[in-house]
Amino acid sequence: MNKIFNKSLTYNIDLFKKEFKDDDSIVYRLFQNEGSKKKFCLIYVKSMVNDEVMSDNIFKPIMSADIKRHENSTEFMDYVVNKIVSINEVEKSSDFTTLVENLYIGKSILFIDGFAKGAILNTLDWSSRSINEPISETIIKGPREGFNEVIYTNISLIRRRIVSQHLKVKFREIGNITKTKVCICYIEEIAKDEIVKEVERRLDKIDIDGILDTGYIEEFITDEPISLFKTLFSTEKPDTVCGKLLEGRVAIICNGSPSVITTPFVFIEYFQVDEDYYQQYYFATFNRMLRYLAFFLTTSVPAIYIALTNYHQELIPTPLILSIFEARQGIPFPSFLEAFIMIIVFELIRESGIRISKYSGSAISIVGALVVGEAAVQARLVSQPMIIVIGITGIANFLLPKMANSTIFIRIIFLFLASILGLYGYIFGVIFLSLHLFSIRSFGIPYMLNVDSMEDAINMKDAYIRAPWWYMDMRGKLISKKRNRKKNIAKN
Repeated sequence: MNKIFNKSLTYNIDLFKKEFKDDDSIVYRLFQNEGSKKKFCLIYVKSMVNDEVMSDNIFKPIMSADIKRHENSTEFMDYVVNKIVSINEVEKSSDFTTLVENLYIGKSILFIDGFAKGAILNTLDWSSRSINEPISETIIKGPREGFNEVIYTNISLIRRRIVSQHLKVKFREIGNITKTKVCICYIEEIAKDEIVKEVERRLDKIDIDGILDTGYIEEFITDEPISLFKTLFSTEKPDTVCGKLLEGRVAIICNGSPSVITTPFVFIEYFQVDEDYYQQYYFATFNRMLRYLAFFLTTSVPAIYIALTNYHQELIPTPLILSIFEARQGIPFPSFLEAFIMIIVFELIRESGIRISKYSGSAISIVGALVVGEAAVQARLVSQPMIIVIGITGIANFLLPKMANSTIFIRIIFLFLASILGLYGYIFGVIFLSLHLFSIRSFGIPYMLNVDSMEDAINMKDAYIRAPWWYMDMRGKLISKKRNRKKNIAKN
């Protein structure tokens, strides 16, 4: 039940004290004007406000102002907030819930004796992490700014790059307890209306106590919650988000999270990185081709090795197959189990390398190289060819960090199928994976967008290759409603 204020300052303060019982972070600062008996009370949350602003812009002006001529006026509160207090954002409210919610986010509430309402003053001052380069998305060439955990800072990083009135920002509040501020960001003249509305609809349907990161939102609004592949892109780089917005995509920014989601997300985006657009197009194309090769190697090499050595030895040159059999002499495990154990051990080393401090990284490398590699081979627990196979698989996996989690499961599934049916099992796995990828949609957009539309040469310019900028003059037809990149939308 909402609480009702009255004109007694003491009564109004008591309402807050009952609401925040046993909460020592709430400050009730009573003060009085020097030339008047009028009493004031400023309520705020300790460490969430700027003390200097409060002292210079609220306390000192009110305490020293000449208010005797106005103190009995019914418009006295308006006089105080409009002519005495110098705060850039002021709002009056008599709704208890509204005042409490503003108090929680760092604003201060000013009560004046004789008025049954409070003034909400923007004295907000949160300490936040500075703008640094994202650790998970390091680059050699290009902008090095990364998002931090403050939603307004993140929006400003986007606005600095897209100086247009067509950039729209819509706020939401998600989380029954956390009241987390979330915003939808898009370029009105480029993003499709149906995609924007669908994003809004899915966000509005989220019903949960708290949102602490965009990862929560991803699971709620994704199209394929049980798929190994994501239908939403996540990044910590403002330039990446701006690039996506200019293509017609929609961004979702969550307060408290440095990761920003963009959607729709198509499969080809796994192979596109920021540096593709900051370096010569032929180097970018070559590197993109390497990523396609890496996808094949990291998912298929163990399965093909097992299939060939167990079922199709005739496809391997005789000297090579003899060398492999000789290397496997004395190995106690079947080759499938040997590969599976090595994959798990490699993932253990990789995961521990991520979780421990960077100063311990060299220790992990030593353990991986000496213990798992050399020592295991000398003890005849694993064969040398298997070490090479897993090494190639692991190195290739590092080229696709956004897809790393997905490729682990695909690799194991392919390995399992190949161990049962040989190359036929591997081919069945590839066919099933292809059918699955072609069946996925991201906010109504086919996941294999560029592969599916071979006749659309426009999409190919930034799919398998990275064409020169002067040649990429059109946006993808399925994602954006304004295709021509060179047409000035500001004149529309």
